[in-house]
Formats: sequence, structure tokens, C-alpha cells
Amino acid sequence: MTTETQAATTIDDSVFRGCLPAIMTPIGDDGRPDFDAMVLHASNLVAAGMTGVVYCGSMGDWPLMTDEQRREGVARLVAAGLKVVVGTGAQSPIIAAEHAAHAAEVGAAGLMVIPRLLSRGISEAAQEDHFGRVLSAAPQLPAVIYNSPYYGYQTKAGLYGQLRKAHPNLVGFKEFGGAESLSYAAEHITSSDDGGLLLVGVDTQVYFGFLRCGAQGAITGIGNCLPSEVLHLVDLCRRAAGGDCEARRYAKELDEALAVLSKYDEGPDLTLYYRLIAAGTIDPIYRRPALPSDRLSPSQEQYALNQLRLFQAWWENWPGR
Repeated sequence: MTTETQAATTIDDSVFRGCLPAIMTPIGDDGRPDFDAMVLHASNLVAAGMTGVVYCGSMGDWPLMTDEQRREGVARLVAAGLKVVVGTGAQSPIIAAEHAAHAAEVGAAGLMVIPRLLSRGISEAAQEDHFGRVLSAAPQLPAVIYNSPYYGYQTKAGLYGQLRKAHPNLVGFKEFGGAESLSYAAEHITSSDDGGLLLVGVDTQVYFGFLRCGAQGAITGIGNCLPSEVLHLVDLCRRAAGGDCEARRYAKELDEALAVLSKYDEGPDLTLYYRLIAAGTIDPIYRRPALPSDRLSPSQEQYALNQLRLFQAWWENWPGR
């Protein structure tokens, strides 16, 4: 066993071996984040069976939050006794590392490391420096790289392997891309002897990721709104991956039934759709967007609500519950 591998065994990656909702930031009447409501919702999600929560990723509207607001949200969640994986997205690698350091300082459970954005984003050398800077800022925290084609840069096996050797706290790879991207990650990254964990990062690929790619965890958006249903899907997929034929059939049925609602996770309006759905299933406070001018069209809203009702009616009568 190499020195790097021995060091890696001391990092607890259990927070990633389950289902984690990337939680939203509720906005109060004054237009500011309502962290009391956020902590309550996050606590209910964990009580329902989620491994922990992710804050502040795209679902948390991190580009619309100040650094101080983001850190207050993280600190409040940790103070409530929750396992929190902190998103490190930032325009500056220096600020991204500061978010990581703050996460470690307040006792967060892990990091979701977002690539360098805007400045030199397509430079592999710049990305290697960026990832290394963030990982080094909190070396005791388990971390996963957040890979997404929407960021304009995709981490490949070579760079990931180098980072794993240099940073034992890098425990896995969250893939937000589709089936092709998940297949690449499974074949070239996480199936190696020391490849770490593969996490499904988009709701449309849960079945494919667990059954075809050996995923060991999932980060969900729709799980904010329908936690029991998404947890059941992950459980069915795990059982199916172990050879349970009935679980495989039910997992496929549930995955298909959720398809339209899950599809919102892939688009630019994901937070608006999930705020709309959460306002009906969780708490009306989620109806208010982080930026007042952000809104869905009336047609988009009606379609989403129709699809939610269709799913709920199906769920009530589905024998796989």
C-alpha cells in the first residue's frame, strides 16, 4: 500500500456514500436568506434518511449569495448538528480556497470542489492549481470534484489521478454529465484500484449511474421536494445492483415516472423549477427566487405543476412503494 493510499484511508468518506440533497436557499419577505427555514428543511431531509446536505452549490444559488451569506448558511447548518458538504464555487481560486478553509474551521463534513470559472477555465494547468489550492485549504475534509460540461471544463482521468496522489482528501468524483460522461468516469477513473467514489450528480442518471457505472452515492435536486421518493429510488438501485431482479424492475419504473421532474436538474432554470415544486410539497417560502427578476413563464409553471400532480397520483397507486 502506498503512502498516499495509507493516508487516504484516514479520511472518512461516508458522507458521500448515500443520497445528499443540494439544498436551496429560502428567501424571506425582506429579500434576504432565511436560514432558520433552511435549517429546518435540511433537518427534515436528514431525518427522512438523507446522509447530509450540500450547500452552497447551484441549487443554493451561490452566484447570487454574498460570501458572508454563504458562510453564515454553512455555519448555521453545522451548528444544527447536520453533516454539510460545502460547495466551493467562486470567481476567484483564492476565495474558493477561503470557503474551503471556513468549512473546515466550522466543522463541515466535506467539500464539493467546483472547477475554476471564467478566468483561464479551459487551462488544465490552471485547473490543477485551482483544485490543489482548494484541497490544500482543508486537507482533513473529504472532497469530491464536481465535474460538469456546463462549466466549460471537464476533468479527465490524468488530472484526477494526479490530484488523488497529491491530496488524500480527494475521495471521489461527482459527475453531473449524462450517460456518456458517467460511463467515461466509471471506465477511466473510479473503477481503478484507487479511483475513489463515483457519485451521480444529476437526477436523470440515478438508475444508469448505479446500475451501469457502479456509483456509490448521489447528489439530488428533486430530492429536496420529494425526499422519500428519491431515497426509495436510490435504495432500489442499490438493491438492483446487488442482483435483486424485482428491485431492478421497480427502480426502472420509478426512474421513468420521475423523468420529467428529474429533467429540470439538467437545465438553467433548475432552481426556479424546484423552488416552485418545493413551495407545494415542503414550504411556501421556496416560491420566492433569490433574484426577483428570475421567473418561469406561466406555461412553464403550469406544466411543471401538472407533471407533479401526475407523478403524485402514480406514486399513490404504484405497487413498488
